[in-house]
Amino acid sequence: MKRRSNLKSSERNTQLVNSAKKLKDTEDFGATSISCPNSKYTAVLLKGKVQLRQEETKGVKSFPADKRQGRILCHALTTDFFHYGTDSGHVVCVLLKDGKTVSSFTHTVGVREVFPAQRGKHLVFTDEKKSGYLLSTSTESDSCLELPDFSPTITGVLWDSWHPERGVFAAYDHEKVYVYALHKLTIHGSWVSLVGSECLHPSKKPMSLENGVLTCQLASGQTSKLTLSTHSYLKQAGSSSSKLSKQLTRAVMLNRLDEGLDLVRTHTKERLVKKLGKACLIHMEVELAIQVYQLSQNVSMVSSLEAIRGMEEYKLLAGHLAMFLGEYNLAQDHYLSSSCPLAALEMRRDLSHWEKALKLAKDLAEDQIPYISKEYAAHLEQTGDFLKALAHYKNGLTHNNQEHNEACQAGVARMLITLGDIRGGVAKAIQHPSRVLKQECGALLESMRQLSQAARLYETGQYYDQAALVYMQCKDWANVGELLPHVSSLRTHQRYAKAMEANGKFKVAAQAYKRAEDWDNLTRILLDHLNNPEAAVHVVRQTKSKEGAKMVARFFLLLKNYDSAIRILVLCQCNDEAFKLAQEHRQVEVFAEIIGAEATQDDYRNIALYFEAKKNHLQAGYYFHLGEQYRGALENLLMCDSTEGGLAVDMAIEVVCQAKDIYLTDQLIEYLTGKTDSKPKDPVHLFRLYMALQRHTEAAHVAISIAREQLCSGNYRVSHNLLFKMYRELLDCKTDIPAEMSTNLMLLHSYLLARIHVKRGDHLKAAHLLTRVSENIRMFPAHVVPILTSTVIECQRAGLRNSAFNHAVTLMSPDNRKQIQQKYRKKIEDIVRHPHKSEVVDDMTPCPVCGSLLPQNELLCTSCKSNLPYCIATGQHMLREDWSVCPHCDFPALHSQFLLLLKTEKACPMCSQTLCADEVKKISDCSKYLATANLNRRTMASP
Repeated sequence: MKRRSNLKSSERNTQLVNSAKKLKDTEDFGATSISCPNSKYTAVLLKGKVQLRQEETKGVKSFPADKRQGRILCHALTTDFFHYGTDSGHVVCVLLKDGKTVSSFTHTVGVREVFPAQRGKHLVFTDEKKSGYLLSTSTESDSCLELPDFSPTITGVLWDSWHPERGVFAAYDHEKVYVYALHKLTIHGSWVSLVGSECLHPSKKPMSLENGVLTCQLASGQTSKLTLSTHSYLKQAGSSSSKLSKQLTRAVMLNRLDEGLDLVRTHTKERLVKKLGKACLIHMEVELAIQVYQLSQNVSMVSSLEAIRGMEEYKLLAGHLAMFLGEYNLAQDHYLSSSCPLAALEMRRDLSHWEKALKLAKDLAEDQIPYISKEYAAHLEQTGDFLKALAHYKNGLTHNNQEHNEACQAGVARMLITLGDIRGGVAKAIQHPSRVLKQECGALLESMRQLSQAARLYETGQYYDQAALVYMQCKDWANVGELLPHVSSLRTHQRYAKAMEANGKFKVAAQAYKRAEDWDNLTRILLDHLNNPEAAVHVVRQTKSKEGAKMVARFFLLLKNYDSAIRILVLCQCNDEAFKLAQEHRQVEVFAEIIGAEATQDDYRNIALYFEAKKNHLQAGYYFHLGEQYRGALENLLMCDSTEGGLAVDMAIEVVCQAKDIYLTDQLIEYLTGKTDSKPKDPVHLFRLYMALQRHTEAAHVAISIAREQLCSGNYRVSHNLLFKMYRELLDCKTDIPAEMSTNLMLLHSYLLARIHVKRGDHLKAAHLLTRVSENIRMFPAHVVPILTSTVIECQRAGLRNSAFNHAVTLMSPDNRKQIQQKYRKKIEDIVRHPHKSEVVDDMTPCPVCGSLLPQNELLCTSCKSNLPYCIATGQHMLREDWSVCPHCDFPALHSQFLLLLKTEKACPMCSQTLCADEVKKISDCSKYLATANLNRRTMASP
């Protein structure tokens, strides 16, 4: 298509020449050049002038319009513009539409060739010196940039038609192609860079350039395409760091920063990211720069760029970006040219470039000079340039900012002192309201060994601790004494106390030691110099000082007051020293009494060994026990004599329980059962041991044995209480209760309850209860005849004559007859001789388990074979509808009968706890009591 267009253009030029009429013969003053890139306009250069003809209107315009521009040496047409260059150096751009001059640039020498971009914004021209330049005609003031490394043999220039706004073009001659790029908007202004060059075959004539692909015409008329090396990275995937770096460099030089971003995203390397980020800042691509620095997680830079995003003013934006790049002079130039020149001053202040900041402040903001001077002075003070700092502090004084002036005056005071003007500096520091300044100046004077002046400033600034220390260095004890009430430093008080002690002022020293909380030295002064042991003891008691306690103990030893010496040592936890002292003076008993529960395991062991050596086995066992030396404790306790046996055994039981050692437990059991010495001990001890070990089954058997002995001895209340306690223990531990225990407790309770009902006059209940007891009379061997006698009498009174007869027959047996009391013998004989078999029938009530009817005093249901819970108030079996329990022992009782009993009795007949009728509540649902009741015949035998 392009070749066809060129042929048509050539034909039109030929027709134009042929159609011309000959007017006259003239002399040839120059060559002829025809430019016709489109069908609308034709430009003909003839003898230094150009005839521009519009094809539609046939109108012709002649250039140059101004003869002063000289002769036209070159020209070029684009779609919208006409460009020409003259021998006087003028480069003119004319708008084809109206023929008006758009821009005009004057070069120093004549212009040989012009190569405009298609849109007319940029133009490359060469001059008579064979140098090349790029002229931008789109800006308000035309800018002309010299092309670097421009070859003098260049014959043509082609502009890249792919994104022409990027300003990429190629200049070529017969041997090479040179690729250039225009960097128009950067912090350094506009410049043109040589991207690269490539050799060109002489037979190839460049015709067009698009995206780095150069289209050339061969001698044969055909075309070929050549990808320039400057753009070859677009088709090559780099892997090594060097290749990636070269690719990124080319992308930046060709103004393809977006492609550079894609490159670093694919290969995230810190060096490449930094390189691209810098390029984005130089080219003022803020949005791209933010994305690049986000890749490197440079939070501070991203934050700074976010703050200037959207800024439109070129100079101000360029200043910020130059500052980010560290080009501060360039940034300053941009700031000063912008609408905000004060930004340059702020930058210099932030960078601590004080000299430059002051120079800028003189031109831009004189009111800021005092503040900059103050900051500069502070910087100079830190760097040690005190004389210059003093001058700037003075220059910083103003009349309208008190806080600022105080800071400057403080600086003046410090500098005067540092430079040797002590009097002037101290005077200014005293007049200054700041306490901190007085401390700073005091420290300066102290370092300069001006101690009196330093102490004066410390005291004026109310830094009493430091003032007191400096006065001490001056040995000015009077001033130190005046300051002590205000001094909080314990070290200062201590130093003062030592000085007073050295001067023999012991009372003053004691007071100072007390304020210093130096209790050991205070105790020493009180004992050695003031002879005040009471105060010393008080100090030691309050402070628990070990060294102080030792000093007081030594004082009491001199007085042979061992008890007080041991006591004070124990009080301060000097147990080793106290025990050693007690051993030396045979006061271990006193030591043991004093130390009490505060002793350590080692202390208890030492005491126990002492008593063991003295054959005091009870005390040795006791302290071995406290020291958790259980074997030693048990051995000593079992060696105690009979006078200490009960206490020793109780202590041995406690030892075994805490030790939880099977060997020790067996050893104690063998001792209690007599296996070790063939002397069985009181079974009560064995019972207590089993209870402490929570071996309830063995404890129950022992309790039954003890209760049996008590029964045989006639101690029914003791036996009852023992069985009741054991019964409750087993219930609480959810352990099966032995049948013998349950039966014995029920019979003992029936006997004791019968006595209550006899006293109340309820002979029927008493008769039934005594009948139950008499049927098991073998369990009451000590009172067989009295119990049978009472049973006969109560049955006779209650109308149970057949029962009375049966028990009377038993009573009149040869073994029992002689023991009957004389007053009852005849009556009992009459009952036997004249029997009456009538019997009051027992009421029938339902079984609480199955509901079957049975006699109310029967405790074994014949239907469900269950042993029924009995009422502790009557001995009768329980009823569901009349259920209650004792709130203390939780044993069941018929609610109506329990209330009736409590009208005359004040305690529960089972647990003997005081009880009133209001505390007994009727229970509507007794299921849980029946479920937990011991109804299994294997655990309780029916009486």
